[in-house]
Amino acid sequence: MFHWIRKRYDEIEGIQRPTPFITSDEAVKPVSMPDTNGVWQTSMFVDPTDIRHDMHVNIVTFQPGGLIPFAETHVMEHGLYVLQGRGAYYLNGDWREVEEGDYMWLRAFCPQACYAAGTEPFRYLLYKDVNRHMPLHL
Repeated sequence: MFHWIRKRYDEIEGIQRPTPFITSDEAVKPVSMPDTNGVWQTSMFVDPTDIRHDMHVNIVTFQPGGLIPFAETHVMEHGLYVLQGRGAYYLNGDWREVEEGDYMWLRAFCPQACYAAGTEPFRYLLYKDVNRHMPLHL
């Protein structure tokens, strides 16, 4: 068994922990990103408005030729595990070829973009920290 998420739950005073759940790719309808004609979709397993969760795990799918057409950054760290296909990922100024079985860990504010490079969908499991500020240790 592959355990790639290793973190303690980050409590918020006055907010109950979320109810544990089990789901699958087949149980969630993918959502198309705006203005992508369905070639970039995300299957969200957690309601993004539910602040009880301190992390999300999604599946991102790009059809062949699909891409993130701009370098984006995020305030949170996140990890990607490639489930299917091949792609190229732009990370902090460098392009890296990735394929099924590859894993990437992206630091906060790392400029990133990607495109599906093969003839089959490019899919990855996406972990990201959400709804919490990073601790500031002085």
